[in-house]
Amino acid sequence: MCRLPQPLPQPDPVIAPQDTDYPGVITLTVDATDTERRIFNACETIPVERGGPLCLLYPQWLPGYHAPQAQIELVAGFSFTAAGQDLAWRRHPTEVYALFVDVPDGCAEIEARFQFLSPTSTSQGRVVVAPDLLNLEWNMVVLYPAGHFARRIQVRPTLQLPDGWQAGCALELANRTGGTWEFETVPLDILVDSPVFAGRHFRRIDLDEGGTVRLNIVADEPEQLAATEEQIAPHRELVRQADRLFGARHFDHFDVLLALSDQIAGKGVEHHRSCEAVSVPDYFTGWDASFVRRDTIPHEYIHSWNGKYRRGADSWTPSFDQPIRNSLMWVYEGQTQYWDRVLSARSGLWQSDHALQALAHMAATQDVREGSRWRPVSDTTRDPIIAARTALPWPSWQRSEDYYVEGALIWLDVDTRIREATGEERSLDDFARVFFGQDDGDQITSTYTFEDVVGTLNSLAPFDWAAFFDDKLHRTTGVAPLAGIERGGYRLVYQDSPSAYEGGMEAVYGSTNLLFSIGLSLSSDGTINEVLWGSPAFDAALIAGARILGVNGSTYNSGEIKRAVGRTSEGQPLNLLVKAGKRQREVQLAYAGGHRYPHLEPVEGTLRRLDEILRPL
Repeated sequence: MCRLPQPLPQPDPVIAPQDTDYPGVITLTVDATDTERRIFNACETIPVERGGPLCLLYPQWLPGYHAPQAQIELVAGFSFTAAGQDLAWRRHPTEVYALFVDVPDGCAEIEARFQFLSPTSTSQGRVVVAPDLLNLEWNMVVLYPAGHFARRIQVRPTLQLPDGWQAGCALELANRTGGTWEFETVPLDILVDSPVFAGRHFRRIDLDEGGTVRLNIVADEPEQLAATEEQIAPHRELVRQADRLFGARHFDHFDVLLALSDQIAGKGVEHHRSCEAVSVPDYFTGWDASFVRRDTIPHEYIHSWNGKYRRGADSWTPSFDQPIRNSLMWVYEGQTQYWDRVLSARSGLWQSDHALQALAHMAATQDVREGSRWRPVSDTTRDPIIAARTALPWPSWQRSEDYYVEGALIWLDVDTRIREATGEERSLDDFARVFFGQDDGDQITSTYTFEDVVGTLNSLAPFDWAAFFDDKLHRTTGVAPLAGIERGGYRLVYQDSPSAYEGGMEAVYGSTNLLFSIGLSLSSDGTINEVLWGSPAFDAALIAGARILGVNGSTYNSGEIKRAVGRTSEGQPLNLLVKAGKRQREVQLAYAGGHRYPHLEPVEGTLRRLDEILRPL
């Protein structure tokens, strides 16, 4: 008789969160002074009501990342005590972010100690500590009791920084003694939503009257803080333009946290009363050359309205162990991407031409990618969970988080469609005021559904918006959504010279972008970053990770391959010497089109709505 294996019963799940208070206040102390080894030491005192197993959770699903991206593998050294007695602990068999601690009877509190071993190289994750600055997100260093909404758990945080360091954070400071920063008690959800940028070289600048919005800058070197009034002025104008766009604020104060560093990883993350932006060291000192990086702060600032105050109902969860669903990311991120192009121009952080060039880049990126033939953009809202922003071998075919760029183009379509339908009387600006600007001063997250989005649009410009979004979001297509550009009075064209935006992208990121011609993107040493699906490079079986060693018999450099691509329009061949792994081979690309760089070209005789959209309010 053949006996087949049978499964064991699954372990009990972690207790679900309830909208009830956790008794007492958790005290959290984080020692961040070990910047050489880049270790954060955490100590928590956690009140308890009774003996028995206490379930403690490490934050897993992080709202600003739209995914379970907490790096629990970097947490070590768990130690739990009560009245000096060591307590046993164990991890949940399947939910690895959950720990159980055996609390003795009669115990009023326990102490937890552990370390967050922040990455010391990019191979381990995002580097967040450098010798003279750091980026602390509180979710890295906190455990919290299961069974309660995060807003019902109170935490009193303290941060120990190296002597002489300053810090920017949205939390209210209760007391400071030397390098010890004691903050006011806050609910856990606000704590996790209030990161810290700290450093030896620090500058704070008010961006509005009264200092409600503040720019907190940390930098690798003190001279990198030398922003002029002319450079700060457009940041102040960004605040004014956002006020005029949304017509309300949903924060009592806002801290823009800006790190100018090439020693910690670049990033942009939104929060309700602050935002994180890590940019190039010469953001100010190389002002003219770094303009392509100036859209990060507008993007994350806009999220205070779109993503934090208003959030898709399935993207809000009561605690950090509950899965986030992202079906409305095309609003959360797509419309924010649209507004960051617009407000970058309206504020003067970009010239209007820069915004048009950025739109051209976005449009062309979607225009040449094949992935929309099999995967609708709505499915890419799952990509933060599916791919976790890891590198992909064929991103143009696989698609990644295309709800950003394609979503922005869809919202440009919506904006120009409203303007056309209402005789230029209404626009997406009106949607922003109605949808995101309601209840001035209210800081409680307001969730919404697809029906709420459609209903608001119908109140401004009656149209079958549900069918419109069904077509744009849920159906596959072989073309990019360019109707908004065309209705805006422009068309996407390709020319043989790059725009200032394309040139700036290459300069800032040290890349060579030939995706729109031969289908290659290259790093400075000739390593292939991406091969466009269906392109001449694809047909020649080139792959990401391979390295181009030679071009038409000459040693590779970016100038050489650009010259060679340009000469293909004259009938010249394009031969490459390529190394992939241990294998070298000669490759001839079947291409005769010369350079193709995206631009927006005004259409004569049409209403140039895009110019009006980019004009300051």
